[in-house]
Amino acid sequence: MSITATQNPRRLAALHDLIQQLRLEQLDDHRFRGGNIDIGSPSVFGGQVLGQALMAAARTVPTQAVHSLHGYFLRAGDKASPIDYEVDAVRDGASFSMRRVVALQHGGPIFHMSASFHRSEPGVDHQREMPVTLPPEGLQDEHEARLALRDRLPEAARAVVDQARAIDIRPVEPLDMFAPEPRPPANQTWMRAHGPLPDDPLIHQALLAYASDFSLLLVAMRPHGLTFMQPQVQCVSLDHAMWFHRDFRFDDWLLYETDSPSATGARGFCRGNLFSRDGRLVASVAQEGLIRLRR
Repeated sequence: MSITATQNPRRLAALHDLIQQLRLEQLDDHRFRGGNIDIGSPSVFGGQVLGQALMAAARTVPTQAVHSLHGYFLRAGDKASPIDYEVDAVRDGASFSMRRVVALQHGGPIFHMSASFHRSEPGVDHQREMPVTLPPEGLQDEHEARLALRDRLPEAARAVVDQARAIDIRPVEPLDMFAPEPRPPANQTWMRAHGPLPDDPLIHQALLAYASDFSLLLVAMRPHGLTFMQPQVQCVSLDHAMWFHRDFRFDDWLLYETDSPSATGARGFCRGNLFSRDGRLVASVAQEGLIRLRR
């Protein structure tokens, strides 16, 4: 797979490191260990734990492919320590298998996930239509846009911007991260890996799980004129669910269409659909997160 956009060597290196961290060290048949990718956040990025947990579960199911996962973030991860993933083989069936994964640090759980795997078979086929939108060519990369504003960012936010990002993210309608005007709770973003990927479908699924956690909660903040960059806003993912519908490559553009049907009680609920360039619905996402306003 070729990537036609100009490739940044630091971002290519970041993608290579991310893939290596997703591959995990195998400790025994059902235990794995992963390192951490520093994106500049104070704790481990939730998408990393999601992707690594999926890789651990899938390594124990060699003949079926993941079709859904449901995870809960229990506590912040320590970037300075590796994460151990323990996989419980709940069920192995001819058509479906189920795995439970617990991510552990310092002797305690930081994340729980259940994942279901399905043997490929024919069946009925329909999907919702891909929305009409602007193509990714000509849209500004979100990371490059934030780099241009680096001097205006608080010190903590600069640490995030200074880390090379492995994923290209291009919003169709970018927000002013410092003074956003209220907008409807819906958004469209193009995403892909910043470089060619191996042919292993599991790597593409794990990378998409990783990337799907970026800025999903932002759609729940749009009606209220809020963003991650505002010091009074505290945001953290509480859970994350994904359904994989069709084969895809994540070194080609995917359109991430998101919306937020509800926010209440300091929690925002968000949904997402991911479409390939040719209009196939390849995955769906749902997440609830904490959106707390500090005084």
